[in-house]
Amino acid sequence: MILKTYIFIIFTTLFLHWETSETKSRGDIGQASLPPRGWNSYDSFCWTITEEEFLQNAELVAQRLKPHGYEYVVVDFLWYRKKTIGAYTDSYGFDVFDEWGRMVPDPGRWPSSQGGKGFSEVAGKVHSMGLKFGIHVMRGLSLQAFNANTLVLDSTTGKAFEEAGRQWRAQDIGIKERTCAWMKNGFMSVNTKLGAGRAFLRSLYQQYADWGVDFVKLDCVFGDDLDLDEIIVVSEVLNELSRPIIYSLSPGTNAKPIIAKEVSGLVNMYRVTGDDWDTWEDVAAHFNVARDFTAANLVGVKGLKGKSWPDLDMLPLGWLTEAELCSPLGQNKEENPARNIILRFGAGSNEGPHRYCRLNLDEQRTQVTLWSMVRSPLIFGGDMRKLDASTFSLLTNPTLLEINWFSSNNMEFHYVKGSLSSSGKHSLINHTEDKEKINVLETRVLALRSCKDVKANGWSTKVLDSVEKVCWEENSNKRQAPFCLNKREALSASEGETVYQHQNLGRLHLFVTERTELCFGASSNRKLAANEISRGSFSRCRSHANQMWENYNGTLMNSYSGLCAIMDFVRASSGGIRSWLATGRRGEIYLAFFNLNNQVTKMSAKLSDITNAIHATSSKCSGREVWSGTNLGAIKDSISMPVNAHGCALFVLNCT
Repeated sequence: MILKTYIFIIFTTLFLHWETSETKSRGDIGQASLPPRGWNSYDSFCWTITEEEFLQNAELVAQRLKPHGYEYVVVDFLWYRKKTIGAYTDSYGFDVFDEWGRMVPDPGRWPSSQGGKGFSEVAGKVHSMGLKFGIHVMRGLSLQAFNANTLVLDSTTGKAFEEAGRQWRAQDIGIKERTCAWMKNGFMSVNTKLGAGRAFLRSLYQQYADWGVDFVKLDCVFGDDLDLDEIIVVSEVLNELSRPIIYSLSPGTNAKPIIAKEVSGLVNMYRVTGDDWDTWEDVAAHFNVARDFTAANLVGVKGLKGKSWPDLDMLPLGWLTEAELCSPLGQNKEENPARNIILRFGAGSNEGPHRYCRLNLDEQRTQVTLWSMVRSPLIFGGDMRKLDASTFSLLTNPTLLEINWFSSNNMEFHYVKGSLSSSGKHSLINHTEDKEKINVLETRVLALRSCKDVKANGWSTKVLDSVEKVCWEENSNKRQAPFCLNKREALSASEGETVYQHQNLGRLHLFVTERTELCFGASSNRKLAANEISRGSFSRCRSHANQMWENYNGTLMNSYSGLCAIMDFVRASSGGIRSWLATGRRGEIYLAFFNLNNQVTKMSAKLSDITNAIHATSSKCSGREVWSGTNLGAIKDSISMPVNAHGCALFVLNCT
């Protein structure tokens, strides 16, 4: 017994020394020098989490996950919303804000915030646990503060912001036509070209720093909701603050590398998909995204005061809430699967139902393995109070964590074969060549891209049947009619609707038919899951910038995001095989097989192809497979293993 205790003390001392030196080396390099790890409340609590529930989870993160590098605990959205009948994700009139129009915690759920203390006490308790504290925030200014026309604070003086001989208010800086497309009763952009607009944003983040915040997740400014001006100004503010704050963007619906390159140097992590939930379709949707961002060399590049990382979203494992309850409600029943649930469980509660992750063990292994091979941030979303042994094992697997932090040369590996039967027939090579066996679906969509994309210049104006139209003709089939939308000058603001003064100048509304009163909007009016294709939406014509377009020099630019529309073919594969490759800091090679098919597939790769891909000269290798514990022994010519449906195999190879 004494010997066991002595060994435990030695092991603990060595581990703590490793953790301290590892943390110190990361701090010396800068912010987010390695992909951040932590816990977020969204997947398990939606928006209704209380101070008590949050601190209970934080304590468990400190006890169980902190030794494995998980250090951030983040309160997700609507911490300022009162939990009462009628309040939900896109309700109006339930938010708590101060005299300067800045959100403050709901004192009913966060009692320590009373007396103007904000999150100071919560942050202090989190820091005493050895963790770092984070919050979720929305773009710009709340609609409630706009309507209340609160004064703008000059945080350098502590008084109302003054310029041009007058004080400035919320309605001077808010751009009501640019409310968040999927949360129109929530928040809007501010005019960052105005000194008052920049002062407002500065006052927000100065307050977060004063509270002791270490991590900010800024929502509805990236992907289809791009607000580059706000991203830039917030980055400048954070760069000037003495307190280091990790800067994260969310969500990344329809995000592409060409857009990410404009923001990666301004932030520390940014979402590259819609919301990821516990469905196989969501997991499978990440493979192409992971490939594209890795191939664009965007992983671990220079970011705000350190590095930045493409973020594949939280890990929805363990004990979770229902996805529908966390999405802002659509405008009608078809768009709004949450309505029936809310009616059953209480319009203001959003407290149920709860359930365990719907992914089976193979699918969960595939998710955490892909996230690690891509070096995505690892943010756990399940309730820590119900953390089961299987989920804990996945989150703390030492091989995955080593890959996630310290691997290099990470890439999708194309030289892999698979067969759906033991006879070897129905061979799948390079995971894309045999389209008949992989079941590739191709859909034509109106997609948003950077206006710098050469493909964006494909629109022209035509008069067909006495109706003026804007038509996509780039690479169009001459035997097929071009895709066209009817156009007319954008409507003026309706009575009682305040709109930013330059909003309609030269802008268009687009329709499918001449007589319709439904206008085309670039971004969906609801939050999309990771597997959903962004197709825009038709809804009642409004003066919202999401429905306004500018047509010049062959482009069709959306006034909400500043992105340009193109007609694109989106391929959605419902099966196939994938593989990823990376090298370790001790010279080891990591090889992952992923089976996206609905049945067991035997997968294989030649050793020569593996070593050639990483420019290694080694020819003698041995290894093991992580999930099965199989010892491969000396590997002769190739590695081969049957992989379960939706499952993966992870090999660690040591070559001489």
